[in-house]
Amino acid sequence: MTDAREPAGRTGDPPARRAPGTPCWVSLMVRGLAATQAFYAELFDWEFRPGPQQLGPYVRALLGGREVAGIGQLPPDRHLPVAWTPYLASDDVDRTAATVRSCGGTIGVGPLDAAEAGRMAIGSDPAGAVFGIWQAVAHAGTTLTGVPGTPAWNELMTYATTGVATFYEYVFGHTRDAPVSADHDYVTLRVGGRPVAGIHGVGSALPRDRGPHWVTYFEAADVDASVERLIDLGGHVLRPVRDGSRGRVAMVADPEGARFALLQRPALGSGRSGSDRSGVRHWEDVR
Repeated sequence: MTDAREPAGRTGDPPARRAPGTPCWVSLMVRGLAATQAFYAELFDWEFRPGPQQLGPYVRALLGGREVAGIGQLPPDRHLPVAWTPYLASDDVDRTAATVRSCGGTIGVGPLDAAEAGRMAIGSDPAGAVFGIWQAVAHAGTTLTGVPGTPAWNELMTYATTGVATFYEYVFGHTRDAPVSADHDYVTLRVGGRPVAGIHGVGSALPRDRGPHWVTYFEAADVDASVERLIDLGGHVLRPVRDGSRGRVAMVADPEGARFALLQRPALGSGRSGSDRSGVRHWEDVR
């Protein structure tokens, strides 16, 4: 999850596809594309270049020339929540979309081709949380991780893990760890034994204005400084900076209300480890 991958297609070879079920991209649909680009350019030092336009104006965010995320323009007649959406890899997006429907989820967009980049769909799980499905062709997804401004983790906030976790297991082939404890409803999803995402059941504590939703964590070199910068840029703090066993984290929102988290990992040699004895990253500890 923290490895820095080579840019897709750098050598002219087809990009390496992620294993099915692996989060491979995050995308944000907003009303003010130019203003949102300016916000994230200042916050994360992102630069931008045009991406596929099948769903309207869309740009890819880059760090050092390497793609890390996407931002698109919401159609003016679509009144949808502004939110970061993780895309999960698939070898056959049409088959995955059909499985989503058969397991009680819905497909709201696609499947459709995104130019030469790949094939995609956007759906929601039975509880209503929105996610994307990505079948790579020329674009494998995020090509840089482990540095400030890159996605670090994706976590589903939902009413309860029971049922929803089974949906992701069946649709994407995830395996899951048992809940952390009887009074803490959290499971970790794995692909090939590697932790790739978390599901946190919070019951009535789920924000009423959002319902079940995915949260993307972005790396920060200094989360306190990043929060100050975010506020100066017009963003909002939803949950102040706090220390957890896996680092310092703050839950924030951009000026349009898109929620995300800033995560500052412990420095190497600090005595903290990213995993417990079983190798499970307990990301709920940094919430």
